[in-house]
Amino acid sequence: MPASVRSATQDDAAAIARIYNEGIEDRVGTFQNEPRSTADIENMLADRKGRYPTIVVERDGEVVAWASAGTYRSARWYQPIAEHSVYVARAHRGTGVGQVALEALCEAAEGVGLLKLVSRIFVENEASRALHRKVGFREVGIYQRHGKLDGEWRDCVIVEKLLGEAASQ
Repeated sequence: MPASVRSATQDDAAAIARIYNEGIEDRVGTFQNEPRSTADIENMLADRKGRYPTIVVERDGEVVAWASAGTYRSARWYQPIAEHSVYVARAHRGTGVGQVALEALCEAAEGVGLLKLVSRIFVENEASRALHRKVGFREVGIYQRHGKLDGEWRDCVIVEKLLGEAASQ
């Protein structure tokens, strides 16, 4: 089934929130444990507009995956680096739309002048780790006991991908 990719708009906020909330419920992709509302996502999109891309993937007119970049650190020398997330609707996991979203995010991030994307992935989230490796991210190390989720310590794998000028050195 073909998928289409585009930049997210405010009209996508409810679909992005729905997919994000599935990830929160599943407890494999984020320390976040409170559901996100459509208004939360509208605010995120407004805050990032023009500086940090958010991508959606559609199948048959339905948003089935999204990926977004955001602030890594506030210091000016870190401005070309962004943290990123990628989420896939439960019913579409394992169908390749996560790869489509992440590849499109890398391209869009490079297009706005970002030189590196970074993230943290729960060690046991093998699907996300494999996806990131497939798209050219490297695993840099592991943060041990990086945070607690549901009262349990979780370790996170640090991933990065160089873009643009940084990738061509």
